[in-house]
Amino acid sequence: MADPKMDPSWLEPLRAEFSSDYMGALRQFLLAEKAAGKQIFPHSSNWFRALELTPLPDVRVVILGQDPYHGPGQAHGLCFSVRPGVRPPPSLVNIYKELESDCGIRPPAHGFLESWAEQGVLLLNSVLTVVSGQAAAHRDRGWEKFTDAIIRLIAARPEPIVFMLWGSYAQKKAAFVRSVEQGGHHLVLKAAHPSPLSAHSGWFGCRHFSQANAFLERNGRGRIDWALPEKV
Repeated sequence: MADPKMDPSWLEPLRAEFSSDYMGALRQFLLAEKAAGKQIFPHSSNWFRALELTPLPDVRVVILGQDPYHGPGQAHGLCFSVRPGVRPPPSLVNIYKELESDCGIRPPAHGFLESWAEQGVLLLNSVLTVVSGQAAAHRDRGWEKFTDAIIRLIAARPEPIVFMLWGSYAQKKAAFVRSVEQGGHHLVLKAAHPSPLSAHSGWFGCRHFSQANAFLERNGRGRIDWALPEKV
């Protein structure tokens, strides 16, 4: 079988995952879903888009999401991001509001976050596929084990990395990452999820973007340019 579409730096350390029983079962499940006529988002060419754009040695920031967007034309393999021409969803609108408050960056008219990914921001969903119109349709089918393996690979890196954990789901998923406060060398930032349901309970005012850049600069890893291009 051909290697999955991702940067080569991920392939070897993840090879055991791709040959595992759980991944075989997940593959059969996805084939059955397609055979049943279900529309799966994103397109299979974008299932590993986050790993394609952000090589393992280049990861500087990790942002964790849950499932891909389940509306037509939205998901393209990066958490919180939508394709050009698609209106930014409410959680992303709130991300932009905090970014403006924190860093003075005005929100763009789009929700396409690939320029972050190209700078070393891994935009990783816990589950990498979903059925059209059915949120969480592919949870507990194996994707979570695979993305756990990705987070463990990153946590084991010697370079200091920022983990932005928004909401209880992300915080539980990356609970094993050792922060500076725990004697590790990574910065773990926690806040409420930017969803309109929880944004006013600890998302607004978290200042994660400026904290991330300050940490990266202190550790000689440069800054993320959080300002997205106006046109994509």
